[in-house]
Amino acid sequence: MSRIRHVRGSRLVTAGVTVTSAALLAAALSPTTAGAADRPTRATAVAHAAAVLADRAGALGLTAAQGTKVRDVVVDPDGTQHVRYDRTYRELPVLGGDFVLHLAPDGSYRAASRATRAALDLPTVTPALTAPEAADLAANALRAAHLGETLKSLTSKPQLVVDALHGAPKLAWRTDAVAQDSAGNPVARTLLTDAHTGAAIDSWDILESATGDGRSLYGGTVPLETTPTASGFELKDPTRGGTYTGDAGNSTDRCVLVVCLDRAPATPFTDADNHWGSGDTADRATVAVDAQYGTDVTWDYYEDVHGRRGIAGDGKGSYNRVHYGNNYNNAFWDDRCFCMTYGDGDGTQMGPLVSLDVAGHEMTHGVTSKTAALTYSGESGGLNEATSDIFGTLVEFHAANAQDAGDWLIGEEIVRDGFGRDALRYMDEPSKDGKSADCWDTTVKDLDVHYSSGVANHFAYLLAEGSGAKTVNGVAHSSPTCDGSTVTGIGRDKLGAIWYRALTVYMTSSTDYAAARTATLKAAADLYGEGGTEHAAVAAAWTAVGVA
Repeated sequence: MSRIRHVRGSRLVTAGVTVTSAALLAAALSPTTAGAADRPTRATAVAHAAAVLADRAGALGLTAAQGTKVRDVVVDPDGTQHVRYDRTYRELPVLGGDFVLHLAPDGSYRAASRATRAALDLPTVTPALTAPEAADLAANALRAAHLGETLKSLTSKPQLVVDALHGAPKLAWRTDAVAQDSAGNPVARTLLTDAHTGAAIDSWDILESATGDGRSLYGGTVPLETTPTASGFELKDPTRGGTYTGDAGNSTDRCVLVVCLDRAPATPFTDADNHWGSGDTADRATVAVDAQYGTDVTWDYYEDVHGRRGIAGDGKGSYNRVHYGNNYNNAFWDDRCFCMTYGDGDGTQMGPLVSLDVAGHEMTHGVTSKTAALTYSGESGGLNEATSDIFGTLVEFHAANAQDAGDWLIGEEIVRDGFGRDALRYMDEPSKDGKSADCWDTTVKDLDVHYSSGVANHFAYLLAEGSGAKTVNGVAHSSPTCDGSTVTGIGRDKLGAIWYRALTVYMTSSTDYAAARTATLKAAADLYGEGGTEHAAVAAAWTAVGVA
């Protein structure tokens, strides 16, 4: 999934640094400990940050050639402010240029979290490698990743960027190559190429995957908020930002791979009596019920627990497309349409991919893209996937649905006998899937992000539940530590609070496992005090998975 962001707002020019006031997306921690009148507003926080940038531009490595745009703002209950920026160099996006300013309640500077501290000073922004040449390289990379398959409708779109994620900053082409496989399902990959030498720097998949009332497939009969029409009802929730679910008609149109400005990619399901689905896949509305319900409970989790209203924190809903493709064993979130797409599965390895934890997982990719924007490769990619696994799991617990009770398995509802095991991933002992890492070592960065995520998933389970054997909602779990230590858990609520604060305040696009340890320790200290039980538990859980 490509992270294309549209940032709007007024521009302030201070000391050669351009500051853009974007839609301010994050919600403050709750409950508040001071009256609303005593706390800085988000607009005030942006103004404070602009003043700090003007005063400290040199110390922060900012020059007249660079621009900054506000991506996110968090104001703590005590008035402490955290303003997150993206950066450009000579109007080119800087991968790894993001940073967070941490300000005192009075707006004075406290600290900064930066993805890179390297100086941005390139001799030229004129590439030796042309855009068509970069496009060809990316197309070849996508073909190589799907060797033996016939790819159709392949396109590549290069964008000139500055790469500050991989060593010394350099001019690069970031190219999204998208196509359809032989079954008509989407495949997509980003290639990062040195714009002078043509050497491949990095590549990664860009479809982040996981793999009235309604009678759902997995959750029983569930409540649904819908929209009345002249002839009945639409499966569109006016109480949750207009979130809706539509039928993709088993098509593989590429509206999810490009921005569709001229039309909605799927019209909402309709129903005459506001009773949706039959609980069976023969009724196409059944999985629509699951998808809409999954969106509802994910929205509710983020609002109830973290005060975040909507994926982007702006109160606006996303939408779902169900029945996508042919025997499509996947589901994915795409920033460009701000939407979720669900396949029906092949019926042998997987059923429809509309379970609660999958819905929470995929929509959390949207939350991550609007906050830390963890790069989808290497260790940061593993943390991106783990973030979705962690919050997808917490969404499942928060829903408290007896038909799909919370556990630490990912995708257990969707797998079939032909899959060969009873879940996609296991957070208590990730290696039970045969591919994921339980413990950190120097090779973890080379794993696919769905498997390098195991280290953080293992950490999360240990922090919440502790080590050893445990039965949760009837599901047996057993979590050994990598160093033989015993870890005592602090509960799921505290895990969620610590990880959310780390994600939204301290993590950046280049955060790796060592930096994630630091970010979560800072978050625990903020929330519960430095040196307390929770702070010590975070340290112990990271050490137990080999991140010291």
